[in-house]
Amino acid sequence: MASNVNPTVRRRRLGQELRKLREQKNMTAEEVAERLLVSQSKISRLENGRRSISQRDVRDLCGVYEVEDQRVVDSLMEMARDSRQQGWWHTFGDIPYSVYIGLETDAESLRVYEPQIVTGLLQTPAYAEALVRGALPETSAAEIEKRVGVRMRRQERITTENDPLRLWIVLDEAALHRVVGGKRVMREQLEHLLKLSELPHVTVQVMPFEVGAHPGLNGQYAILEFADAADSSVVYLEGVTSDLYLEKAQDVQKYAVMYEHLRAQSLSVEASRQLIDETAQRYTE
Repeated sequence: MASNVNPTVRRRRLGQELRKLREQKNMTAEEVAERLLVSQSKISRLENGRRSISQRDVRDLCGVYEVEDQRVVDSLMEMARDSRQQGWWHTFGDIPYSVYIGLETDAESLRVYEPQIVTGLLQTPAYAEALVRGALPETSAAEIEKRVGVRMRRQERITTENDPLRLWIVLDEAALHRVVGGKRVMREQLEHLLKLSELPHVTVQVMPFEVGAHPGLNGQYAILEFADAADSSVVYLEGVTSDLYLEKAQDVQKYAVMYEHLRAQSLSVEASRQLIDETAQRYTE
């Protein structure tokens, strides 16, 4: 794992512990909110790790839940303190998907389905820049540079020799043919994709057009899994104005089963590499 004090993961673990305490008291989030004179949404966001948790929040909640063991209180207070530390991504300023980056930084494995583009962890700088510029046409040059910088920094998880991220990607064939940044950029991108796919912890499969309808037609998603048993798997769905994180076991299971179907219907690893290589060769000036 990348860090023992990942603030996003600390916040998530703390939220899980606070939820357990509430459920042990048979209280609803609405009842807790009424006791503390706060909104129900605040309690929910504290429990799902989407909101920063202060030590005062922990103290107040422990009071409502009548936690008598001071060691428990002290442990939760320490987690709250750690959760307010800054991760590496904070040096880049405001990042709209910072929660996801925090989870990805600590994940042990990641399964991704991409229907339109080469996934971010496998992008070249030129491809990433052209993609951001095209997808967000009103974005300033400085913001584009920042987003590309963050994307390149994230890629260290798969290039590091020390406990790299296990990555499995299913790309729709459309990602190979959508010309982002021009033919030269596309050729470099596909050659880069081939090179990274040779890493022992990176697997790339292509979903060919000939398959027709398949379980991934609803759109892109990612499944993050963690080494620590205390951290449940998360399904990440990227949105235009907001993102969705699914953590309920039944939801994660549905997406995991769907991913197995995607892998089974895709080309084999070798056949995928061959198709990527053939497509790259067609991008000539």
